[in-house]
Amino acid sequence: MDFPKDLKYTKEHEWIRVDSDIAVVGVTDYAQDSLGDIVYLELPQEGGTVTKDEPFGVVESVKAVSDLYSPLNGTVAEVNDALIDNPEVINEDPYGEAWMIKIEIENRDEIGELLSAEDYQKYLEEEK
Repeated sequence: MDFPKDLKYTKEHEWIRVDSDIAVVGVTDYAQDSLGDIVYLELPQEGGTVTKDEPFGVVESVKAVSDLYSPLNGTVAEVNDALIDNPEVINEDPYGEAWMIKIEIENRDEIGELLSAEDYQKYLEEEK
């Protein structure tokens, strides 16, 4: 399992990569592995708003349907439309090509509330 140290994580298994005032969001390697083969993805529209800890989309696998939760408050700056047509990329490259949305960050202080790679790994171990 991969946990890149340059990312921040949520307890709902999303990751973010901060690039200036934009947060790139996807699901973790752990999440895609737990879900199994992903077959469907629903994402918000560009220009819409997302609310911290509230659902912004849905991912469906052969095993389950799960909500995707926003790690921050903000506006959806970009949506990875290619992923909607090819959701299996989430299983192949969760931290690269499988980014889901880019959020214009509303409050940078919220970034500090997210988990580091080490803290996320500890959280997963405690959940077992």
